[in-house]
Amino acid sequence: MSLEQKINDGIKAAMLAKDKIRLESLRAVKAAILLVKTSENAKDFNEAAEIKILQKLVKQRHEAAEIYVSNKRSELAEKELAEAVIIEEFLPKQLSLPEIESAIKSIIATTGASCIKDMGKVMAAASAQLAGKADGKIIADTVKKLLQ
Repeated sequence: MSLEQKINDGIKAAMLAKDKIRLESLRAVKAAILLVKTSENAKDFNEAAEIKILQKLVKQRHEAAEIYVSNKRSELAEKELAEAVIIEEFLPKQLSLPEIESAIKSIIATTGASCIKDMGKVMAAASAQLAGKADGKIIADTVKKLLQ
């Protein structure tokens, strides 16, 4: 079943359950997917693009929650974090830090990287292999730590 179909099924279920936050979250995902599908880059739309959209939406929710917390609006921050949790349900399982480190160690071994100057080469391979399974910032920090 495609992600779009899962989202549509989730919207129907949320409407029947009268789950307002889940409904808003899934509608936002559907709107973002439709926006990309109808744009000029629609021919490049695939599962990887769907994952990037979901990751972007989760990141936006977390950033908004941080802003709300800093402005002492905890009720709005809780809503944003609840939406992020709902959207994360549709993302692939995220790797743990030890799993990320072992994957990057094997990439470093295969690319022959030995110093921080080889970070670009390692990042290209790591980003391709771990796409959707780990946050890019965590990948970059781990590569930097292992190459130093």
